[in-house]
Amino acid sequence: MGVVRNGVPWFDQYHKPVNAKAGCLVQANDHYYLFGEYKTNDENKFIGFSRYVSTDLEHWQYTGLALGPQSSGLLGPNRIGERVKVLAAPAGGYVMLMHTDDLGYTDPHVGLATSPTIDGTFEFQGPPLFNGEPIHMWDLGTFVDDDGTAYLLTHEGNIYQLAPDYRSVVALIVRDIAPREESPAMFRQGNRYFLLTSHKTSWERNDNVYYTAVSLAGPWEKQGVFCPAGTLTYNSQCSFVFMLPTEYGTVPMYLGDRWSFPKQADAATQVWLPITVSGDTITIPEYWEEWENSTVKPVTSSAAATPVAFASATPAEELTIPFTGRRLALGGITNRHSGYARVVLTNERDQPFQDSYVDFYNKVPSTGLRYMAPELVAGCYTLHIIVAGTHGVWQDKAGHIFGSDGDLVQVTGYQIDA
Repeated sequence: MGVVRNGVPWFDQYHKPVNAKAGCLVQANDHYYLFGEYKTNDENKFIGFSRYVSTDLEHWQYTGLALGPQSSGLLGPNRIGERVKVLAAPAGGYVMLMHTDDLGYTDPHVGLATSPTIDGTFEFQGPPLFNGEPIHMWDLGTFVDDDGTAYLLTHEGNIYQLAPDYRSVVALIVRDIAPREESPAMFRQGNRYFLLTSHKTSWERNDNVYYTAVSLAGPWEKQGVFCPAGTLTYNSQCSFVFMLPTEYGTVPMYLGDRWSFPKQADAATQVWLPITVSGDTITIPEYWEEWENSTVKPVTSSAAATPVAFASATPAEELTIPFTGRRLALGGITNRHSGYARVVLTNERDQPFQDSYVDFYNKVPSTGLRYMAPELVAGCYTLHIIVAGTHGVWQDKAGHIFGSDGDLVQVTGYQIDA
């Protein structure tokens, strides 16, 4: 196994940020497959659903788009594709479910694609039908019970049962468990079901909550938050729960998105943390910047060795850190006054080979790991941290304004891996 690093960009074999938002994790063929929304830094239309593969949850290989835009239809030009989830069908092959929509989010459909293998190109099949009709819902998740029965979860807390081949919907089990909530994720521990949801605050994070029941049909009971109140779920939004094999047995692992509008491709990151279960109670009591996923134990932060005092909101102002080694970790301060930094790695000939954005915004102030360079061949490099002079500001459908009020970039220290 490997080390999971939260809230920092992960990099693939091409030194590009892992670009898989609001997705899911599937274990197959002794590998982990990460599917997600493939985003850009300048528009929100459907580019494709990405696929990455790993043997240790630390090192990721990009294998291309599992499903790309279609020439027409629900995933055609100027459409939205979101919340991708992939299931291994009992009779063989894989089924992909997703939210499709127009750019104004006024034409929601659940969509379906299939592939005979997990590493093949999926073929879009259109909407899965329920009583002969499409399902007009948006945020969605999936859950597979111990007996292999699969379920589609939607915003507001609806649970639909899928057919045995997972390609259509055969029943609405329960509805409106979680009114005015979205981004559903579910798992089972013993005889209890746990449903995680997020409040509707657009790209902004909030204190996610959870519900419990001993039957999917209910009754469901709202239990409250599962991360400490006020942390905004460690600055993330729930997306999926993966049952992680560890040295101590299977542990439910929370997969959350740390959105970064508008620079979602580079600066949006992942928060993956183990969930503690005790009866009807689930908790993620601490935020671990880095943790070893086979022992389920935190490791010491990588960004505290050499202190640096850099704070600037001046566009193009730059902090330069030459280093000799294999990798550099960067620490910094995030708060609601902060914006984007452009982070560029150059080699000993001052040629750039990794160039992306890091988001220093956080509604809840924090100090910690902000960037971890890709693992390199030992040599001489320079890290350039450049104030971008931009920050994210957006609004939800009700017109509420969210985001930063400034462009500040604050660096506190770094550590070199020799």
